[in-house]
Amino acid sequence: MHLFRNHSVLPQFVLLFSVLVLNVSLQAEDASQTKPLLITTFQCDITPPLGSPLCYGHVTPAKKIVDPLSARGIIFLNSDQPIVLLALDWVGANNGAQDVWKQRLAEALGTTVDRCAIHCLHQHDTPGVDISTNVLLEQNGLKGVMYDVAYVEDVMQRTIAAAKQSLSHPQPVTHVGTGKAKVAQFASNRRILGTDGKVKIVRFSSSRNPAAIAAPEGIIDPDVRVLSLWNEDKPLVALSYYATHPQSYYGKGGVSCDTVGLARAMHEKQTPETLHIHFNGAGGNIGAGKYNNGAPKNRPLLAQRLADGMKQAWDSTKKSPLTANDVNWKVKPVLLPLRDTLDEAALTGILQNPRAKLTDRIRAARDLNYLQRTKAGKTIDITRLQLGSAQIIHMPGELFVEYQLAAQKLAPDDFVCMAAYGDQGPGYIGTTIAYSQGGYETGRVSRTAPEVEATLMQTLKELLGTND
Repeated sequence: MHLFRNHSVLPQFVLLFSVLVLNVSLQAEDASQTKPLLITTFQCDITPPLGSPLCYGHVTPAKKIVDPLSARGIIFLNSDQPIVLLALDWVGANNGAQDVWKQRLAEALGTTVDRCAIHCLHQHDTPGVDISTNVLLEQNGLKGVMYDVAYVEDVMQRTIAAAKQSLSHPQPVTHVGTGKAKVAQFASNRRILGTDGKVKIVRFSSSRNPAAIAAPEGIIDPDVRVLSLWNEDKPLVALSYYATHPQSYYGKGGVSCDTVGLARAMHEKQTPETLHIHFNGAGGNIGAGKYNNGAPKNRPLLAQRLADGMKQAWDSTKKSPLTANDVNWKVKPVLLPLRDTLDEAALTGILQNPRAKLTDRIRAARDLNYLQRTKAGKTIDITRLQLGSAQIIHMPGELFVEYQLAAQKLAPDDFVCMAAYGDQGPGYIGTTIAYSQGGYETGRVSRTAPEVEATLMQTLKELLGTND
């Protein structure tokens, strides 16, 4: 039986069939391109109990709760495997703490460890957690001196349970919003140079030195950036980024989310149905020292200044459509060059010496742990999340602001945000020239060599798509 006796009909049928197939294919492709992004958000109270060590055990333990602490996160769904961003009101979550957090989040949320980014806001009257360093401390008879182990385990369990529970109510995202505004009289560069090009004054987070107060702000990023996700006209979550050390005063045992946490709460009151997640930018060499003399009354004043900037950034928000296809995640594992001043034998001797100061033994353990992990080839993931024309870079360490400014220049047409204070195992991370200038930040508190700038700049070029 011949289906097409008239052979002239056959080409017409083939043409018609091809058009139908192409049309169906285009419709499927169009549906894929307009597929809505789904997200979930979660939060959990992580205020430590009284008596808990704070700031890695380097300051007075918790005597009172001034402000509650929280863990806040967002999960991006239906764009390959889930992407998880988590911000903690801790001074740091380093080395083994990063490993354990990411492994548990990945297992609970059905993703991989390299799609989890964990950052701390770096308030100093909060816990500092380093699980692998804590092992070294316990092996040398120093149990419970860095942090409360039971508290940390409880925080991880409850936070991850909240994240997992959030998966039951995903929310569709139709738009991404971007806005930025200057923050007046908060940030100032901590490194004031003399005429010889060397650091003459270190202007910490608070200062009563008239010369430090009178000196210019120096190199800072004056803007707070607020990236928001929307379901049509309904804001779902706000992610803010500002580069500075957050503490106004600390060390007296008063647990506090400090200036950044208070500013976050102020802004959240203005948008009560929208979770606000704040990230600390590259503020390693930035503090409030020009505008803060350490008086407790300055904490709410600085918080208000940041909150005012957040509101102005929010009010200036520009929205653009966003689909699941507009989301992209890049990962670059890096091995940062080690500081040549790290001596394994000397650090081991300090750690094992029962007559040494406790804070010196804790610091030696932290140095030793990072040294051993790096020598063993343990890399740190640096990641980039793209949301349409917005890009978020997730960086390790107490990073100098120059890296944040450089990232913005590498993608001048995009809205570039940076979250530093991820894995703080490396400590302070300066620029090449900074190591020759002296100063606190490039002294013993930095575990990276001057060559770190070349490594990180190459990584930023690769992640931002500007590498030749």
